[in-house]
Amino acid sequence: MSFKTYTYILLSIGATVVSVQAGAQTNFPSRPIRVVVPYTPGGITDVVTRIFAQEVSKAVNQNVLVDNRPGANSILGVEIVSKANTDGYTLVSVIAAHAANQTLYPKLPYDSIKSFAPVSLLVTAPLIVTATNSLAAKDAKELVALAKAKPGTLAFASSGIGAAAHLTTELLMLTMGIRMNHIPYKGTAPALQDLIGGQIQVMMDTPSSMLPHVRGGKIKALGMASEKRIQAAPDIPTLTETGVPVVGGTWVGWLAPVGTPKAAVDKLSAEIQAIGKRPDIRDRLIQMGNDPVAGSPAQFDQFLRDEVAKWGKVIQQAGVKVEG
Repeated sequence: MSFKTYTYILLSIGATVVSVQAGAQTNFPSRPIRVVVPYTPGGITDVVTRIFAQEVSKAVNQNVLVDNRPGANSILGVEIVSKANTDGYTLVSVIAAHAANQTLYPKLPYDSIKSFAPVSLLVTAPLIVTATNSLAAKDAKELVALAKAKPGTLAFASSGIGAAAHLTTELLMLTMGIRMNHIPYKGTAPALQDLIGGQIQVMMDTPSSMLPHVRGGKIKALGMASEKRIQAAPDIPTLTETGVPVVGGTWVGWLAPVGTPKAAVDKLSAEIQAIGKRPDIRDRLIQMGNDPVAGSPAQFDQFLRDEVAKWGKVIQQAGVKVEG
C-alpha cells in the first residue's frame, strides 16, 4: 500500500467519524436523558427538576429521567455527573450549595465551575426568615434587637452546613453584627419539626417549604430575604423593609459534564428557556415562591461564577467549617 493510499484511507475514516459525530449531535437527543438530583425527593431541587424534566421530555420526544442520588451536601451526586460521558445524556440539577461547596470543601473531587458545562438556570428562590411562635419578635428588626440583647442565646436551624439557608443566616449575622447558635440538621423536615416544637427559635428556608406552616399558624414569618415582595406572599415584607438589608436565596440550574457538545447544550437550553416562558409553567413556579429565570448557558456560567465568589466570601468571613 502506497503512502498516498494510506493517507487517503486515514482521511476517509476521520471524515466518517466527524460525520457520524455531527449527525449524532444534529439528531440529539435520540435516547433517554438522565438528570441526577443530588438530594432526596420532595425538596425544591427535586420538585423544580421534575417540572422541567416532564416538559423537556414532551418537547424532545424522549424520556427525561430524574435520578435522586443524595449525600454529602450534594457532592456524591454531582461527582457522578462530573465523571459521566460527555454526550449530553447525563445532567445534574444543582442549587446554591453547589457554589458554596467550592470554598467549603478544600478537597472537592471536582471543580464547581471548570468541571461542568452550564446548560441553564431554571429558577431562583428567596429565603424566608421564620420563628417559633413563642419568640418575642414580630419581624426581623425585632429579632436583631433580641439577639443583641441576649447574645448567643438564640439558636437557628438549617438543612445543613453550607446550605443557602445556613449561609444566608450567616450573612444576616455578619451584616447586623449579631450572633446566634447554628444547629445544622440533615434536611429541612427535621429542622422544621424542632422549630414548630420550640426547640429552635429561628430558621430560614424556601417559601415552598415554610409558607404552608406559616399559613397554618404553626410558625411565624419575620421577613423575606428578597429584593421585593414575592407574589406567593405579598403580605410578608422584605428584610430590607424591616430594617435588615439582607438579600439571599437559592436557585436551581442544570449542568452537563465539561466537554459536552455545544449543540447538545444549546438544544437543551433552548427547550428549557421556552418552557420557562410559558404562562402555565411560570404561574405554577411563582405560586411555589420561585422566580422563573431560565436563560442561556453563558448567563448561567456568569451567574454561577458570581455565586461561588459571593458565598466563598461569606464562608471565609464567618469562619464556616464542615464537621469532620
